[in-house]
Amino acid sequence: MMYLFFCLVLAGLAAFAFRARSKQQARANLLARPLDDDGREIIAEYVPLLEKLPSELRPKLEGKINLFLDQVQFFGCNGLEVTQEMEFSIAAQAALLVVNMDEWYDDLTTVLIYPSAFKSVQAEHNGYVVTEREIVRTGESWQRGPVILSWQHSEQGADDAEDGHNVVLHEFAHQLDGLSGHTDGAPLLGKGHNPAAYERIFLDVFERHVKNVSSGRRTVIDAYGATGHEELFAVAVEMFFETPLALKADEPEFYDQLAQLFRLDPASWQ
Repeated sequence: MMYLFFCLVLAGLAAFAFRARSKQQARANLLARPLDDDGREIIAEYVPLLEKLPSELRPKLEGKINLFLDQVQFFGCNGLEVTQEMEFSIAAQAALLVVNMDEWYDDLTTVLIYPSAFKSVQAEHNGYVVTEREIVRTGESWQRGPVILSWQHSEQGADDAEDGHNVVLHEFAHQLDGLSGHTDGAPLLGKGHNPAAYERIFLDVFERHVKNVSSGRRTVIDAYGATGHEELFAVAVEMFFETPLALKADEPEFYDQLAQLFRLDPASWQ
């Protein structure tokens, strides 16, 4: 009887190991596979920002687009029919954030797409009193998913690659931020990236930004970044990819921290 038990345990472990190896091989195959011509045409049309991406990073980007499309399901809301163009556009922008990083959206399986801005219920806590109110959003990100997007604003944000506003980059910046366990503007940092330096520079930028916004001064970073650490990080990521020269000129130390985080230098892509 004991021999049978050990045989069953060994068989289970072998099956588990086989599935793990198969999953790893499938992931490696997706990451190594280039996009077909149709996929490349779609992202060239819908995500013009990617035209600036250095050629040596394109194979990585295409592989991560494949991985994203394999992992994530897209669902249309309010009668929206999800198209291949929508899927490739969103996947390409999500992949851009992590194109040169080891981090990945491991827990994300669902993206919901509304035709335009949508209503969301926000709970506000005041002691034991919880008040719910409806607010209109163009995007929303939940830790461990889903990501919710307005296609109207997603398409507009991607189409203008130099205005510093991109709802897809914004919401996936929240996803990346949340990989640390908290969505608080302090994402996982790579090897050699000094956490103390990142924290000091980030908090200095946030404090300065809040003061400028509160006093009515015009700011280079979107004023929405003053509403919380997580929002400063997300709007800065939008700028880092779309208006890197402006961000670098206004907050050079913060730009350098983001360049270390993403292992990219978009200011040099100009």
